[in-house]
Amino acid sequence: MYTDILINATPYENRVALVDSGNLLEFYLERPAEQGLVGNIYCGRVVRVLPGMQAAFVDIGLERAGFLYVDDVLLSPCEFEKRLARQDQPFNRIISGQEILPNSSQAQPGIGDLLKEGQNVLVQISKEPIGTKGARLTCHITLPCRNLVFMPLTDHIGISRKIEDEDVRQKLREKIEALRPPGTGFIVRTVADHASEAELEADMEFLLLLWDDIKSRCGKVSAPSLVYKDIDMILRSVRDLFSEDVKQVIVDAKPVYERLQSFVRIFAPELQDRIVHYDRDTPLFEAYGIEVDINRALDKKVWLRSGGYIIIETTEALTVIDVNTGRYVGKKDQAETIFKTNMEAVKEIAYQLRLRNIGGIIIVDFIDMDNEQHREELFLAFQDAIKKDKNRINILKISEFGLVQMTRKRSLENLSQMMCEPCMYCEGEGFVKSRRTICYEIFRKITRDASRTPGNKVCIKVHPQVANMLLEEEAQHVELLQRQTGKQFTIIPDGDTHINRYEISWGN
Repeated sequence: MYTDILINATPYENRVALVDSGNLLEFYLERPAEQGLVGNIYCGRVVRVLPGMQAAFVDIGLERAGFLYVDDVLLSPCEFEKRLARQDQPFNRIISGQEILPNSSQAQPGIGDLLKEGQNVLVQISKEPIGTKGARLTCHITLPCRNLVFMPLTDHIGISRKIEDEDVRQKLREKIEALRPPGTGFIVRTVADHASEAELEADMEFLLLLWDDIKSRCGKVSAPSLVYKDIDMILRSVRDLFSEDVKQVIVDAKPVYERLQSFVRIFAPELQDRIVHYDRDTPLFEAYGIEVDINRALDKKVWLRSGGYIIIETTEALTVIDVNTGRYVGKKDQAETIFKTNMEAVKEIAYQLRLRNIGGIIIVDFIDMDNEQHREELFLAFQDAIKKDKNRINILKISEFGLVQMTRKRSLENLSQMMCEPCMYCEGEGFVKSRRTICYEIFRKITRDASRTPGNKVCIKVHPQVANMLLEEEAQHVELLQRQTGKQFTIIPDGDTHINRYEISWGN
């Protein structure tokens, strides 16, 4: 598979799109005003220890304290092996310390034995603050480079699971063993499968010098303080996504193009000629049709080619995806129509999860199927569809209700969280009161206050849509209420009035 990396760089926002044959596969967004925090290293101060949760809150200088779980302070060799085996998330800026694993059978110290309130601790952000939750922290520091990830506090050598050739894995292990300082750890990344010893040594030297600099800074600051800030998204996209499968990196800003050339000249000079400066009049993302795909990725309803559709609803706790036949009526029987719709939805759901970066608990409500063979084929197709996703996914068998329960690793905000905010009208509920409900509220308030309010005129200022309903569909009730109260109503449309607000004034 050959892909393109498109980079739209502006002073106010940077956007990166991974595109395959004109199809948007992944999209990343970073704004200077809301710059990401994952990968940053802080000298923090423990502000609260929670033995009941085996966790602690650590002040790192952000608005909310970070959350540090006991396994992210102390990890047994057995558990660390398990964690490494499941890690190869190239675009995430940190590799270890992102998940809670079950404790090993061997007794381990509790959080109260490891941390005390007021204690200073070196931590790295492994998950962005999301919603009302603070950042997830880890003491297992990782520093990524082009070919290697350095784990200064862990004595271990790991090889990316995507390097499947055992001879290559063994040779890489031997190279790292010969080069690394005693007691340090390294993970060999997927792009290093053909790296020379000189390239690995250069990466290792850079990472060791970086770690020395971080330790030096940590000794000079007082907690809470930032001691290391990871590189920005544009450089990360080249470092982590730019592989032999990428045909070219297209960037629309000349200064960023020159910066990328300098960066690649150091870490991967053989890829320099694949970085292209885009200088046409048509904006880069419009020329490749990316703007349309991004806007579609914010819609709740996604249409399938057959005429069916899926609905994606995200809450704070989980995401629910509902599959519907929509306009598709099929050509044979109902069972075949349902099966075809579900199979088409499988591919679209896997694509949308990756594009929107939806993480956490996900429930997929497929259309009910009585045929057991169809259910099994659907499950296998779903498993196959999510293989291209770099984020770790756990998926359970289809339940008797036609539900699939799954989890997808989450470290960053999803697309809607990055690009949207709660509606100022409905405050994120997704609903406002209907026009008719507002009409009847007005009727009740006038009925209640009419007898104790002087004057024979009532002025009602409302949103134009509510005004239209009062003057048309509810005109009979308005006339009846005027006779009952003895008041004359004047209805004033006001486009600046919220549709759920109104103003009633009384006079002569």
